[in-house]
This record gives sequence, C-alpha cells and structure tokens, in this order.
Amino acid sequence: MNCIEISTPGGPEVLVVAKRALPQADSGQVLIKVAAAGVNRPDVFQRQGGYPAPPGASDLPGLEVAGEVVACGSDVHTLQPGDQVCALLNGGGYAQYAVAEASLCLPVPTGLSVQEAAALPETVFTVWHNVFERGTLKKGQILLVHGGTSGIGTTAIQMAHAFGARVFATAGSTEKCQACRELGAEQVFNYHEEDFVAGIKDVSKGANVILDMVGGDYVQKNIRAAAFQGRIISIAFLRGSKVEVDLTPMMLKQLVLTGSTLRSQPVENKAGIAIAVREKVWPLLAQGKIKPVIHTVFKLDQASDAHRLMESNAHIGKLLLCP
Repeated sequence: MNCIEISTPGGPEVLVVAKRALPQADSGQVLIKVAAAGVNRPDVFQRQGGYPAPPGASDLPGLEVAGEVVACGSDVHTLQPGDQVCALLNGGGYAQYAVAEASLCLPVPTGLSVQEAAALPETVFTVWHNVFERGTLKKGQILLVHGGTSGIGTTAIQMAHAFGARVFATAGSTEKCQACRELGAEQVFNYHEEDFVAGIKDVSKGANVILDMVGGDYVQKNIRAAAFQGRIISIAFLRGSKVEVDLTPMMLKQLVLTGSTLRSQPVENKAGIAIAVREKVWPLLAQGKIKPVIHTVFKLDQASDAHRLMESNAHIGKLLLCP
C-alpha cells in the first residue's frame, strides 16, 4: 500500500510517500480500506518530533479515518467486511489501509458521506470527553472555545450549541469570527483586536467551561475569564506550556484546572467515550444539527501541503487526505 512516512523530524517536507505491506488486524481489531483520513494538530507535533506514537502503535501519522472494513481479527463480533465506518486510531491513518480497534469504530452517520465521516472521530471524541465529561457543561452554561475555527473549535461550538449551552469563541479574523457565529457562537472575539476577558465580563459573570488549546499567556487570562467554580480544560499549548501564573484567583473562584490527551488513554477508556458519542452525538449528526466543517480535501501525496495549510492557520474547519 501507499502511505506517508515521517522521514526525519522537521518541517512539512519530511512527509514522504512510501510503500509498505498491508497491516494485519489482530484480535479485537479490523482492517479498513481508507476513503479519507483526518489531518490534526497532533500529526504536526508528531512530524516535528514532539509527539511520538505510543508503544505498539503505527509510526505513521494519522489519528482518524473513514472507509470500508475489509478484514476482521478474532473476537470481533460487531463488525463485518463491507461495513462503512469511521474510526479513532493511535496512528497509521495516512495510508491506503489502516488497522483500528473495533470498539473505536462507529458507523458513518446517516446523511453524511464516508469522506465527511473521516472528519469526526478525533474532534468529536476530544470535545465530548473534555467539554461534557471532564468539563460537565450543562444547558444554559457558557462555554468559551479558543481557536473557534479549528477542527476542534468548529466541533465544540456546534456540539455545545446543540446541547443548549451558550457559546463564546475567539478567532483571528473577521471572516473567522463570522464563521463561528454561523456555527452557533453567541459572542466571538477577534483576539488580534479585542480583549476576550473584558468582552466576556461585559456580558456575563464569566465562562463556566473554557476549552483551551493555546496555553502561554492565555492560562492567566482564562483564570480571569472563568466564572465562579468554572472548569478550565487544556488540550494543547500552542503558545507554550511553561508559564508563570498567579493562582490566587483559582482559590477565590474555586476553579478546576485540568486537561487530557486522547491518544495515550487505554483502549477501554476510549471505548467508553465511543459508546457515549454514538448515543449522544450521532443522533444530532443524523438530524443535521451538527455537521463536520471541511475546508480542503488533499490527495494522500499532498500531505506536506495539508500540513503547511494547517500551520498557516488560514483554514476554517478540518483538512482531509484521500488515498
């Protein structure tokens, strides 16, 4: 099969087309003929050498795919060859075929194409686990989403809005701010021109849940922007993870500061997320209340171009690769 290897840690140019034997599905796994693979920020970190694959996982980048099941390992009873699925992976998605845990495969939602479904697993699992499970966001509460037009951001805005929360977001241009509003954000702050902390305080007592992938100086700003007993959840640190912070407001407001990564969690934990996502989120996709926002679809051998676009931050929504 054709696949994309990381020849050495570095820039987008280190992503190269290679040939490999088809991977084999072990017990509890399925082999998927990939129709499309999602491109995510962790893929960039892995390419740069800062996010290695966990032990036993494929060294190829790619954390989500959609396609057709072509083979099943032993002890797989819920899927069979010919099923159309999307799946969360530990790696290996940038290829014509990929192995996935059967418990982390979900059916392509009604009304979506297989290609569109490839944009779902990484972002939907991440948002559900962090915003709704860890952050316990409730109807009527305020969610602040940083990076509102990223794949995570567009998903979080739509999901929170669909579940009845009030959504605020930050974005970096007039066009991106408008895109956030169209997805369901009530207030959107252009971080190049506005102070989102002041903006939130002008219209509310603060955000009940903050989903942050920025880090750096946003850590202190998030503490200021949070409501009493707010929950601040970090999922990435694009501006750095080492910061000096005054934690006194954390005590006074009784805040919760937490975070998580999806890739390193045990399969059984992710399988639990998959069950909840299928029950709670998949019906909203079938009803058209949530839809993946896809910016560009690249050919597999254009993976370097996809990474350049992601690092430019010029996109709105998801980037996909198609073998």
